[in-house]
Amino acid sequence: MALFFLMIIYAAFISLGLPDSLLGTAWPLMQPEFGVSTESAGIIFMVTAGGTIVSSLFSSRVIRKYGTGNVTFVSILLTAGALFGIHLAPEFYWLPLLAIPLGLGAGAIDAGLNEFIAEHYESRHMSWLHSFWGLGAMTGPIILSGILTSGGSWRSGYLIVSIVQFCIAGLILLTLPMWQKVKTRKTVMQEVFPETEKPQPSAHKTLGIKKLLKLDGVHAVLISFILYCGIEQTMMLWGATYLIQARGFDSAKAAFWISFFLGGITLGRFLSGFITMKLNNTRMIRLGQLLILAGTLLIILPLPDGLSLAGIIIAGLGCAPIYPCMLHETPVRFGKENAQEVMGFQMAAAYIGSTFLPPLMGVVGSHTTMAILPYILFFYGIVMFFFSEQLNRRLRKRQL
Repeated sequence: MALFFLMIIYAAFISLGLPDSLLGTAWPLMQPEFGVSTESAGIIFMVTAGGTIVSSLFSSRVIRKYGTGNVTFVSILLTAGALFGIHLAPEFYWLPLLAIPLGLGAGAIDAGLNEFIAEHYESRHMSWLHSFWGLGAMTGPIILSGILTSGGSWRSGYLIVSIVQFCIAGLILLTLPMWQKVKTRKTVMQEVFPETEKPQPSAHKTLGIKKLLKLDGVHAVLISFILYCGIEQTMMLWGATYLIQARGFDSAKAAFWISFFLGGITLGRFLSGFITMKLNNTRMIRLGQLLILAGTLLIILPLPDGLSLAGIIIAGLGCAPIYPCMLHETPVRFGKENAQEVMGFQMAAAYIGSTFLPPLMGVVGSHTTMAILPYILFFYGIVMFFFSEQLNRRLRKRQL
């Protein structure tokens, strides 16, 4: 029963990932149909991210009031309905409107489960949890690529993904009695992983914004979150457009290759769960950043297509450990007593990166060329690596 409940939680993370990559791979076909500019995708993206930020900020309060199962069910139902609406949308202005429930549906469970697992469980559990997000994000482009190859429309892709979301919501609905019987997620996880040490309860003090921002190293970690999510989401939103405009791919082939980027994230996070048994979070983060730099450099260099496009997979593998390991390291970096507040700020920083950096790439690419994409990603990677290493130096000095 406990293992089945854990698989339900993983299914919820699959549902979070499914819509995330769909817009980027479908946009090259949606844009001419709606007769809008290329960078208009950034409007939809920003509205979605804005809804996610609002949902995340209120997640703990809503979950305490209504329960995790109920919030999860409503969250997935919102995304399913929004995706079905996009499938039917007759005009562009419907897309930003439907992006509101799409974003609201994505935030609450994400923040709640991340904080819980970071504080109470080993790094491998965080990596495995996020690998299911990657599985969902990878599945979207694969579905769309298959539909386009068989002569279908991008609308059919949104329809199928919405149906999958409705099915997952139905699964959550059927298991609501189980959610209500479980007093805490910790109890269930400890049944599945009995080796997990029971954490001692601690009093969480409220620091406030000013004191929190004065914590040693917090600025560096927030910048790292902004840039990491900027890299991941920029590639997801504009990768297919880059391959079509700069490499001459057709839409189906571009969607297929972007699924490899997401596949790299998924596989990498699954493997990271085992590698973290040997390497600590700091080394995993550094390894991921170096792989991102290597992958984007391969895309930039004038190499044969096969070798150059392998950089897409390498960059995906590099993205895999960074986000879950940075989240899991929060109590170590800033203390368990500060972890909950810092986690909220880290999630906010992540959403800031997701909200503003991908649309910025759309504006720059539309007014110059989409061929600039890998150069921008490489620049983000260099700056992220600099601030991450600066944070590591501060932590080493603190431990001396």
